[in-house]
Amino acid sequence: MTAVRFENVEKRFDGVTALKSLTLEAPQEKFVALLGPSGCGKTTALRILAGLEMPTAGRVLIGGRDVTRLQPRDRDIAMVFQSYALYPHMTIRDNIAYPLWLRDVPEAERAAKVAAVAKSLEVEHLLDRKPRQLSGGQRQRIALARAIVRDPAAFLMDEPLSNLDARLRLAMRGEIKRLCQRLGTTTIYVTHDQAEAMTMADLVAVMGAGVLQQVAPPEEVYDRPANRFVATFVGSPPMNVLKASVSGRDVRVHEHTLAIPETRRAELASAAIAELGIRPEDIHLVAPGTPNSLQGEVYVVEPMGSETMVDVRVGPDRLSARAGKGFRAAIGSTVGVSFDIDDACFFDASGVTVVHRAQNQGGKP
Repeated sequence: MTAVRFENVEKRFDGVTALKSLTLEAPQEKFVALLGPSGCGKTTALRILAGLEMPTAGRVLIGGRDVTRLQPRDRDIAMVFQSYALYPHMTIRDNIAYPLWLRDVPEAERAAKVAAVAKSLEVEHLLDRKPRQLSGGQRQRIALARAIVRDPAAFLMDEPLSNLDARLRLAMRGEIKRLCQRLGTTTIYVTHDQAEAMTMADLVAVMGAGVLQQVAPPEEVYDRPANRFVATFVGSPPMNVLKASVSGRDVRVHEHTLAIPETRRAELASAAIAELGIRPEDIHLVAPGTPNSLQGEVYVVEPMGSETMVDVRVGPDRLSARAGKGFRAAIGSTVGVSFDIDDACFFDASGVTVVHRAQNQGGKP
């Protein structure tokens, strides 16, 4: 069953189109992340779903009910903001209870619900404090508690972890994921942080320039990107993209040729290929002159502890590669770059993926 649905939703601000014909479904009890760079339309989509903005065109449904013109209070949703939005003059107990008070829930029932939610989030000891007495992580838990206490049809979260430090953000990421799975409530989560989207979501909706680019489980978005934008936005470091062409049994990259496995020749020959994409972890650094490899120059070496990131200049392009712990090479030295064609994906001139990596190489079987 679909819990939340956007149908051809558009939003224009003074002639600027922020959202273009968005059609997206969030299934019941699933965690859906809206992922994209600043200005891509993800927060606009969330605000339209919440009722804080009216769409220029299209409609929004929650639980099969058209809520496009309804006020936020009538939509049965709860929103968690980046800024926590706690009332500074109220105790934590009253902050959590406030949505219930607005709905005239009896006092005894309010107290019971607040106590239950506070216990589930392990914040019972904070109920008599004021927001200024809490840390950032504690305030975010209270914001979550205030959303949960209503038992809404959907949670809407707008970059709720962006104000936290890296260590606390990692811890809260796990807590929110466990919480949403336990509650079984549909969650729409806006973020520009791909690590949050990839680790927390059941489905990732990648957005760019106001357009929905791809909706798929995290593994599929990573292994089988729909286009060049998704391929280079998802992944850290991002996918390497090189100008490429196919000629007979070979892929040509600059002045180098790479042999195509026989099993893929027909597929590659029939596609209008303009570029090749390869993930850093699929690249192997080999001795210069190694057969079926590209030749490049070491641009920078970055030891990361458990691994080493190496940038190699191949012609006018720079490739990122993951090398082993302890890898050493002088900047400017010559090195070979090797990878399996089965690990690569290929794009046409418009950036659409025309050939995905071989499914047995990491894609879905």
